Amino acid sequence: MLRLSKLTDYATVILSFMARDKAQMRAAMEIAAMTGIALPTVSKILKLLVNANVLISTRGAKGGYALARTPEEISVATIISALEGPIALTECSISHQGCEQASGCDILGNWGLINQTIHNALESVTVADLIRPVVVPEEVFVPVASLYR
Repeated sequence: MLRLSKLTDYATVILSFMARDKAQMRAAMEIAAMTGIALPTVSKILKLLVNANVLISTRGAKGGYALARTPEEISVATIISALEGPIALTECSISHQGCEQASGCDILGNWGLINQTIHNALESVTVADLIRPVVVPEEVFVPVASLYR
């Protein structure tokens, strides 16, 4: 199973909060209060996002953190890479040196294809997509006849 860390999950929450008013500078304490994420965790995530050029930080009384780019330009792949490192399903997707089986592996290239496909999918989803309301139909009709097949 593919699973992201809590920090990456929290980073998407923080960025979604900040994207709702993208021009606004936000203090770490305000972000913690508004998202319900502990201040030390928020501070750690903000630092990682600044290092990855997802956020900018400004010191001073009117300082804080702001998006470095528009929400449409920040992909989920960028967020994951900032918090987790390179996106890779297997070790050989990053480096061929870590695998004892590399010399006899017939599927090495296929893992690269799978990894690239997943990376492309994550690259296609942005922070703007995360804050867009999900449209759920009020009612779903299932034909009764289909229930007896």
